[in-house]
Amino acid sequence: MQGTRTLIRVSGGAVILTLLARTTLARQAAVARRRIGKPLGEDALDADRVWGARRRGAPLHLVLLGDSIAAGLGASRPKETLGGRLAKGISRALDRPVHLHTLAQVGSESSALAGQVARLPRGLRPDAAVIVVGGNDVTHRRPVMRSAAHLAEAVRALRERGIPVIVGTCPDLAALRPVPQPLRTLAGRLSRRLAFAQAREAARAGGVVVSLRATVGPVFLSRPEEMFAMDRFHPSAAGYRRTAEAFIPAIIQALHAVRVDGDRPGPVG
Repeated sequence: MQGTRTLIRVSGGAVILTLLARTTLARQAAVARRRIGKPLGEDALDADRVWGARRRGAPLHLVLLGDSIAAGLGASRPKETLGGRLAKGISRALDRPVHLHTLAQVGSESSALAGQVARLPRGLRPDAAVIVVGGNDVTHRRPVMRSAAHLAEAVRALRERGIPVIVGTCPDLAALRPVPQPLRTLAGRLSRRLAFAQAREAARAGGVVVSLRATVGPVFLSRPEEMFAMDRFHPSAAGYRRTAEAFIPAIIQALHAVRVDGDRPGPVG
């Protein structure tokens, strides 16, 4: 009987601690939302155009899918968005014009990728697709494996069309200074779990994986004032430059692999 009472007390205490923890995290989430707000609005700049139009050859077509990072929210000029940075960098590296097509939307979760793939313009045959998604899945507490499965489905659908796909895994949300502790630590842990699942599932679906946590995470953690925009949540122009630098080698390698393997017609360099 004494053992049963002890067990009941321990169980009851565990329930109380769990409820307190949830209450604390909910309050901290509200604090984070107030701190971040929406000073950037909800519309990213339109960077869709032909970059490097004076360079030789027909334009390469680059498609961006995913969330606000892929859309470029936080940049003050089109050329400073992720898409603008990628298009300019690829154009310089390959001496070819690059036509950017942005299907990414601010606020998107991984579940939105199927709709973005479906909105590929009729007749467009992209030379490469870049996907960045996951942050909103973490903040809205979507199941990790479900989010990774949505990503894999999008990668698979694009690969079935012969399009090379480069996936940037979920950034490390532990870098978000406006988010109070211990919520920030929890967000960082969840973002790393999602990034791991994304990398595994995207690779299985035929995508090329770029770990944003490994490639740009340290500089966002050490230099947040420079790397984040005014909302301290989305990348700044400098943050997008660093992110693009992480992607460009993988994109160029994927384009060259297409040329060598003969999956798609036409030269890329």
